[in-house]
Amino acid sequence: QIPKDPAQRRVRELAALSKRLQQVHPNVLAKVLKQGTVYRNEEIVVINKPYGIPVHGGPGVKNCIADVLPILAKMLENMKAEPLHLCHRLDKETTGVMVLARSKEVAERIRLLFKTRQVEKIYWAISLGDPDPAEGIVEIPIVEKEVRSHQSHYKMTLAPNYRLSPEDGKVVKIRKNRNAESAVTRYRLLASSSACSLLELQPITGVKHQIRVHLAYGLGCPILGDHKYSHWSKLAPQKLPEITLKRLKLEQSKARHLPLHLHAHRLSLPLGERIDLVCKPPLFFQKTLKQLELDVAKD
Repeated sequence: QIPKDPAQRRVRELAALSKRLQQVHPNVLAKVLKQGTVYRNEEIVVINKPYGIPVHGGPGVKNCIADVLPILAKMLENMKAEPLHLCHRLDKETTGVMVLARSKEVAERIRLLFKTRQVEKIYWAISLGDPDPAEGIVEIPIVEKEVRSHQSHYKMTLAPNYRLSPEDGKVVKIRKNRNAESAVTRYRLLASSSACSLLELQPITGVKHQIRVHLAYGLGCPILGDHKYSHWSKLAPQKLPEITLKRLKLEQSKARHLPLHLHAHRLSLPLGERIDLVCKPPLFFQKTLKQLELDVAKD
């Protein structure tokens, strides 16, 4: 039964987005990944990671990328192919460029490139509001903290090195939080419209949820569909501006169905020569760009 109303249809589409691939047989997921292959050579296979699929298994996870790597390798090569290896990770809700290695040795080499920050990563995100200034660098350490509320939960948050003294408004250096990791993100505004922005992001470091935290708490521009980092003290659906809801044909009560709009757009890998890998954003992301009239200049 497909609803007639386009708004309800859209909500149903969005709600089904991550469920669909979670419910399928591992062979079907492997096939989806195979169809989403953007590059391959003797050493690596590069896929466009779909939305809502975790890289690793865990409680309540039926399907994850790690589990189907042996099947994917066989589908791409032949029945004797050895399983592919993970080289890095993307969050469950993040889409885009993901590199898999054909051997353990290559995987180790690529992991080292990531660790030593030799891989250039470019993400696209749709955010609420416009960052001010329109481009710059956010360099604020990040730490994981427990949020004590009626549902206690853990979140990454900022752990700045300085604050303003309440007595005289002077800048005071804070004692470093031992667990905080230094985090650096470059950002640039590509387009803005309908109270939202399309941002190009380059994480220089690789801290968990770094882009999401820097945008939400550093720039005050949370990612569209990031329900976790839109409020600090509670887990609640993101509150969207009137114009955004109108353009997306959504009611605020249905905002919780909005997926995270964060996409690993480009990755530049120095393997012998530099390999430039690009993935188109998923359909839901492209559709949102259209609805919000965020026109990105073709580069």
